[in-house]
Amino acid sequence: MELWPGTPYPLGATYNGSGTNFALYSANAQKVELCLVDDAGLEIERLELTEVDGHVWHGYVPNLRPGQHYGYRVHGPYEPENGKRFNPSKLLLDPYAKAIAGDLDGDMSIFAYPAGDPEGYNDADSASHTMHSVVINPFFDWGNDRHPDLKYPELVIYETHVKGMTMLNPAIPEHLRGTYAGIGHPKNIEYLQHLGINALELMPVHQFVTDPSLKAKGLTNYWGYNTIGYFAPHNAYCSDPKGDSQVEEFKQMVKNLHSAGIEVILDVVYNHTAEGNHMGPTLSFRGIDNEEYYRLVEGDKAHYFDTTGTGNSLLMRSPAVLQLIMDSLRYWVTEMHVDGFRFDLASTLARELSSVDKLSAFFDIIHQDPIISQVKLIAEPWDVGEGGYNVGGFPILWSEWNGKYRDTIRDYWRGEPAKLGEFASRFSGSADLYAHSGRLPVASINFVTAHDGFTLLDLVSYNGKHNEANGEGGADGDNNNRSWNHGAEGKTDDEGINDLRRRQRFNFLTTLLLSQGVPMISHGDELGRTQGGNNNGYCQDNEITWIDWDRADRDQRMFEFTREVILLRREHPVFRRRRFLAGDAARGGESDRGDIEWFGVNGEHMTDEEWTTAFAKALTISLNGNSIDEPGTRGERVVDDDFILMFNASEKDLDFTMPDWTHNFEWYRIIDTADKERPISADFDKKLHLGSPKSITVKSRSIMVLASPIPDRSL
Repeated sequence: MELWPGTPYPLGATYNGSGTNFALYSANAQKVELCLVDDAGLEIERLELTEVDGHVWHGYVPNLRPGQHYGYRVHGPYEPENGKRFNPSKLLLDPYAKAIAGDLDGDMSIFAYPAGDPEGYNDADSASHTMHSVVINPFFDWGNDRHPDLKYPELVIYETHVKGMTMLNPAIPEHLRGTYAGIGHPKNIEYLQHLGINALELMPVHQFVTDPSLKAKGLTNYWGYNTIGYFAPHNAYCSDPKGDSQVEEFKQMVKNLHSAGIEVILDVVYNHTAEGNHMGPTLSFRGIDNEEYYRLVEGDKAHYFDTTGTGNSLLMRSPAVLQLIMDSLRYWVTEMHVDGFRFDLASTLARELSSVDKLSAFFDIIHQDPIISQVKLIAEPWDVGEGGYNVGGFPILWSEWNGKYRDTIRDYWRGEPAKLGEFASRFSGSADLYAHSGRLPVASINFVTAHDGFTLLDLVSYNGKHNEANGEGGADGDNNNRSWNHGAEGKTDDEGINDLRRRQRFNFLTTLLLSQGVPMISHGDELGRTQGGNNNGYCQDNEITWIDWDRADRDQRMFEFTREVILLRREHPVFRRRRFLAGDAARGGESDRGDIEWFGVNGEHMTDEEWTTAFAKALTISLNGNSIDEPGTRGERVVDDDFILMFNASEKDLDFTMPDWTHNFEWYRIIDTADKERPISADFDKKLHLGSPKSITVKSRSIMVLASPIPDRSL
């Protein structure tokens, strides 16, 4: 084939209709060869890239069309002690590959050292045993697609897994289950719309690989936090696994979801790669320019500095790494039309030296970028390094998975003492964590469960983890689950225990969806999904982690309850305020009520002593619908109904005295989580009229929500 000089920008393989330009960054390479391979991994052409500009090796191949598989062989010294690990016998993935074909077959040729000799040098060719980059057709008919551009307070996020959500769903055609097309299928979208979801947070869809150690045990990297391609959709989620259509299928999924008003947020893993530590395979970055891409141990460059617990960390001081991340983020927004990102172990991204620095270059370039700064940015605000736990520590523009919210809400409902004060803070938006930096309640992504840990049903069914299927002798997974089995470990036929567990799930979902901030539901929690007590399903690509839709039919009450509470949140702005709520220090009459007020069971404002009493587990919250200071879409003043929320996490039924100002109002019971037959009625025509009660009994471990409607929602 002919090879023309081409251009150093853009990086990656770029098809322009007449041929393809190839550009690869390597500051320390001595020679770079572009290798064209067939579908079986056999090399059919090798072209040396002789043009180098700014450490970018480039060339243009006329008439080379989409679908062509390729890789690189990069020459240079193999000196691990000096941080250099070049080995041209390894066919390397393009870091900017837009699609990746194949999988690893476990052959030792993908390692730079021979089996059993990590100090040696392995010159076995890996071309037929590794994955291959693929030239893509960048053209796609987006039609009139556009970002839904939902505001943070409107969001109800649903964290889901592309395969796990649809793999057992009989409503999805069998050949589409577990794929992008399955997620974008009309039946799946119909389900999400009926539930009230308007944002999907997809667990990793960047191309990832399964660790050799897992494969040896017959397991797989199901979660996908093992990225090797930051531009390529994971090929196993394509309905045509032998084809190269994953890009088009992903785009069609996004287009379908957008047409239904549902945003797409990607869980992204820019903190480490699948190449692992010094014992890991040589697949891409390590063989292209190890010391430019990875953070190495000072004084011991044969080893990797690891704050992720996975073997390596990307070098956030490297301009090449920062460019890679930013180019990837922009690509997924501009070309793939996604609406935001959740950054895995985001504290690692802020580490330039050893400490987590919120003024790091990573944050600077994010904030200055006119595209990325305008999409949704969510941090997992911790890593495993020193000083890595940073809930509340990220800057303006960022929201965070609020781990303190999860822990507090779990503790409160399992009856832990002295939790009222922190419960109140978490329910009202966690101002103690976010207000000091100028952020708003939407900085808090509230959740009770996520992919990592127990499902909601397991949270109320197990005291301890049951991870035997993972093959690690129970050593994996968190031991501090803050769970409670309510009297029996796991599944039981005891109706009393099952009723209490159901009530507790109602409690968790009500608390989550009526809290200030942004709620996130873990997929299947609304259907009673269980993992049998496994709190670390990262390696279980099977019925343990997939949604069991047959069980969902038997737990329809939980689905309907979740749907109704989501509807209640959507229809009432008092539950999704943009700014932090303010109480009224004067504690005067009805006209002087604050946005939010706190009362004891006696109907009086909470005293300092009551907040700190260890045995106190009950609380009344008043939300003032007349105090909303946010304008409507046309600038009109928004007014909402008044709400009283009564929380009773104690083991006794309690008589709650209504606050004095409520006595002249008529109240309707809209939620009673202790009511087995009718726990919720969000429709005013069906609400249970209570008149003007002075007291009301709230069952043990339950929530009562009362509403006093107003005739007009806006004035």
